[in-house]
Amino acid sequence: MKLAIIGTRGYPYVYSGYETFVSELAVRLVADNIKVTVYCHKNLFSDRPKEVNGIRLKYFPTVETKSLSQLIHSFQCMIHACLSSFDIILVVNSANGPFGLISRIFGKRTAINVDGLEWLRPKWKGLGAKYFYLASKVATKLYDFIINDSEAMREFYLREFQVDSTVIAYGANIRHSKRPELIQKWGLASREYYLIVGRLIPDNNADVIVAEFVKSTTQKKLVIVGDVPYEDEYANKIKSTNDERVIFTGYVRDQELLAELYHNCFAYFHGHQYGGTNPTLLKALAYGSAVLALDTVFTQEMLKQGEYGAFFTKNAGDLQKKIEEYDVSEEMLEDYRTKSRERIVQNYTWEKITEEYIALFNKMMVK
Repeated sequence: MKLAIIGTRGYPYVYSGYETFVSELAVRLVADNIKVTVYCHKNLFSDRPKEVNGIRLKYFPTVETKSLSQLIHSFQCMIHACLSSFDIILVVNSANGPFGLISRIFGKRTAINVDGLEWLRPKWKGLGAKYFYLASKVATKLYDFIINDSEAMREFYLREFQVDSTVIAYGANIRHSKRPELIQKWGLASREYYLIVGRLIPDNNADVIVAEFVKSTTQKKLVIVGDVPYEDEYANKIKSTNDERVIFTGYVRDQELLAELYHNCFAYFHGHQYGGTNPTLLKALAYGSAVLALDTVFTQEMLKQGEYGAFFTKNAGDLQKKIEEYDVSEEMLEDYRTKSRERIVQNYTWEKITEEYIALFNKMMVK
């Protein structure tokens, strides 16, 4: 079986959930004797080997603009893949929905991982939001299989577009603390801080979490890992918070250091509002964190309706109250820490995800 993967920045480059997904999945597919080719953004790679870890690589240039670089790249890659001998083309990102027309014209078997409700995210306004909605709708008409990463997302697509989809989640790798002393870089001690990890964008609701934390009486710190790579009023407002308990680390690219921040936090705040199976929340579970998540249909599913984490709302005072309650009685949080990795073993191992993709690909081969 020959498989092409289109829609990420490439391999082994890792920037977002898409690249993490490809890096974990592709290696396992190759181990199962599937010939995998990943299409890469040429400008991101100074070295351009034809193969890494058994994964074949194709490089195409693009125009570096925030909105169009991926679309221009995917358009070229789809044409090349359709002119090649691939049996199956796997596309990620619903923005690439219209390119299913190309594969349909060439008679190629295709699947697209649509990954979330991009048109609802505050960062996409006006034309951007309209494009994502239409691209997602078009994808349901042009691709042979639609892949969603959660049952809640599958139900949304059923209601909105009247199309069923295959549910295959993302995965995570279980890890335990190895070097807890690393967190001393910021003067931190184990279990003496809350943690936020993610870009400082409106749909991650860091502003809500920070505001509630600042109002609370907790003596613990709040560590915020992440930023945005551009000048931004929303992010700047959060970073201007005047409270000695709040620590901004910026981006933490050392994965071992980031892991220790997860391992040793008192609790991890998850404020992501849109999307299905969130990789950051999976990582928190896989690393043994106690999770306090914004209450959405997606976090309810991931945390199994509260069995593996607690919830907060955006209502004023709700999170403040919970912080103060957990500060003086952390038995529930300790229970979450003890069993958090169980949730990964149950449903979110990369081995399980790979098996589900292989089953889908085998189904697609039967025309």
